[in-house]
Amino acid sequence: MKINACQTLFRSTAIVFAMIAWMGCVGCHVLSPDHISARQQFIAPELVNDSSNQLEFGKPHKVLDTAGWIWGIPGKILLWDHRVDNHHITAPTVEAVADYLQANNLPHVKVRVNQYAPIDDFHRLRKNKTVAWPYRYTLGLLSVGGETILPGRFFGGDHFNPFTQTVHLYSDIPAVALHELAHAKDFTRRKYQGTYALAYAFIPTWHETIASRDVMAHLYDRRDRSGIIEANRVLYPAYGTYVAGTASWFIPNGGSALYYGCVIAGHINGRMLSRDIDQHLADYHQTFRSRPVSTPAAIVPHQLPGVPVPSSLPMQDGPASVEPSELTAPSLSQREPENAQVLTR
Repeated sequence: MKINACQTLFRSTAIVFAMIAWMGCVGCHVLSPDHISARQQFIAPELVNDSSNQLEFGKPHKVLDTAGWIWGIPGKILLWDHRVDNHHITAPTVEAVADYLQANNLPHVKVRVNQYAPIDDFHRLRKNKTVAWPYRYTLGLLSVGGETILPGRFFGGDHFNPFTQTVHLYSDIPAVALHELAHAKDFTRRKYQGTYALAYAFIPTWHETIASRDVMAHLYDRRDRSGIIEANRVLYPAYGTYVAGTASWFIPNGGSALYYGCVIAGHINGRMLSRDIDQHLADYHQTFRSRPVSTPAAIVPHQLPGVPVPSSLPMQDGPASVEPSELTAPSLSQREPENAQVLTR
């Protein structure tokens, strides 16, 4: 048994190093730009009608934020970026968030920037009727309960909670923020959002690929050269962790060699791709310049004159969509910390 285990470990290590060598030579464009098609959206009117600010900020706390920064050191090393879980979000990241929310019509998504607000999240869980109640009051309660007991304000961990339609940010990296927002955009187009959330527990690589490719498309559309380089540098090694998780189903004894090998391969691949960023930008715009970016054509609107809002939603993962007439996203007013730049729109 020990010999077989050693042989399996040796093979998995050899596979990892072969993959690293291959990616280092050619630069594999796994996360190629690809917009999330959002021809329709499924949105709970109660979330759109929420009178609170769409972006909310936690008050700076030197001791707590410093402790969170220290706790986040492993993540900083893994992605090789000191901004991971630094609990200090600056204006460029906030601006990237505001731009993405507006460009993709996500008026129901809450963004909590280094904020701990479990009571509000429980209220959002109750209001989010695009997820059927059996999912909300099982997986949803577990997710919000976990955020309450293990607060990201200390433990970090940028993520999107589909049960509350809330993005939690603790890292000052625009590419990471856009990635979490892309998850929100992906879920919004799904009719059965509870089932889609359950699927993430088994095949997260599917969801992660879709979100990262949308981020790349968003940045390529804007010709954001520095943003693309940052996304290549951060999203590829992060993606490697999910690839390793999927590969572990087939190489159960791969262990640390498989995990860290995939992360290293992601670092190498992302940097190799950035060498040819100008050519990639030229090729992208040459290919897609005649294709309009898809925009949502069907949503559940909030209350507008002459536009009915369903008084009750069917007991399923998503309500029937309604054609919009004049829907506009609410303004992104914020409770801004004293040391951050205020955005106005």
